[in-house]
Amino acid sequence: MSAENNEVEEQILVVPASVIDAIGTIDGFESDVDRFLIPILESDQLAYKPRGPMESDPSFKQLIPYVLLEWTDPEGTTFLFTYTRGGGGGESRLHAKRSVGIGGHISQEDSVDGSDAYRTGMRRELDEEVNLQSSYQETKEGLIYDPSNEVGKVHLGVVHRFILEQPAVSSNEADLAEGGFVSVDELFEEMDRLETWSQLAIQSLYGKSH
Repeated sequence: MSAENNEVEEQILVVPASVIDAIGTIDGFESDVDRFLIPILESDQLAYKPRGPMESDPSFKQLIPYVLLEWTDPEGTTFLFTYTRGGGGGESRLHAKRSVGIGGHISQEDSVDGSDAYRTGMRRELDEEVNLQSSYQETKEGLIYDPSNEVGKVHLGVVHRFILEQPAVSSNEADLAEGGFVSVDELFEEMDRLETWSQLAIQSLYGKSH
């Protein structure tokens, strides 16, 4: 029975912590994303491993695209798509926290046909979690590593910003509850309700104006 369970367990993309440590130290938000991400994605030590054991093994870091959906209204007020993590699938240790990041694990199935598994996985997660009906410009903004909690110790977030032409986004999953656009000003006022990665991303990308 256990062998059968192992066969069907999701295989997720991870990188040994030693690969990251050889490049430099990430503590919180790291804006020099290509310095780390390019060698990580080119590393011959990237591997797909069973998700269960990886959730409690900090010697490996799970690569997680973390996409911020940003829209600025005609008056110049900037908004981010925000939701509350529900009680469905995903990371149970984050439930009931507000988040501005869309994304999740890169699975082995994302690497079919020699495609870019990271990009494929990011698009799959977006399509699963939200209905995005706006054109946008995309930028990579940084990396997040937060070892202050059990979730953060095993995940490495890659922060992408999608600058939308229209606020045309809605939640696709019940796990993304109360989805909608909230102004950055309001998010700063409610910072303690946000998950740690969202706090780090907002403070790093928008903090200069506050």
